[in-house]
Amino acid sequence: MATEQNGDCPARPEPDREEENDAGSIPTDAPVDDAARDVLFQEDEPLRQANDRVLRLQAELDNVRKRTSRELMEQQRYAALPLIRDLLPVLDNINRAIEAAEKAHDASGLLDGFNLVQQQLKTVLQQHDCAEIDALHEPFDPHRHEAISQQGDPEHPPGTILHVAQAGYQLHGRVVRPSQVVVSAAPDQAAPDQSAPD
Repeated sequence: MATEQNGDCPARPEPDREEENDAGSIPTDAPVDDAARDVLFQEDEPLRQANDRVLRLQAELDNVRKRTSRELMEQQRYAALPLIRDLLPVLDNINRAIEAAEKAHDASGLLDGFNLVQQQLKTVLQQHDCAEIDALHEPFDPHRHEAISQQGDPEHPPGTILHVAQAGYQLHGRVVRPSQVVVSAAPDQAAPDQSAPD
């Protein structure tokens, strides 16, 4: 590092602190007075307040999402509660019918009791918009019926449901379980394995 003592290089004059540098800005070592500092803080304050508001809103939104998720899980978990409440009296009546049949040793009383329970259960299902699918003597509909066999029947056109093996149900029009049915077929389709003798 060259100094004034070796005489090789003249000393560089120090820049005046009040002059601006090449970029046209105040030198970095310029002192900042209290008034300028107050102006900077006042300009930063709205930015800090806006940042705080954004952070608070984000936290609040996160809390709303968590609360909504918890409430949705609770609703899904207990969605069947009204149906179960309505089914419990049906279960009580089944238990009463069995107890009465055991005491009386009379099967006819048990049958009467179960007929009443069946009617009560159908009423509960209807109250919850669960209805039995009409099937007997209706045209076969693959969206609502499941064919388990075919049978020739000259009294009904092909594709007519002749027998319901298991009732189907729908909830608000959506199939819960299709009806299992026997469907009429054309006479030549009823027994395809039977061939004419040679």
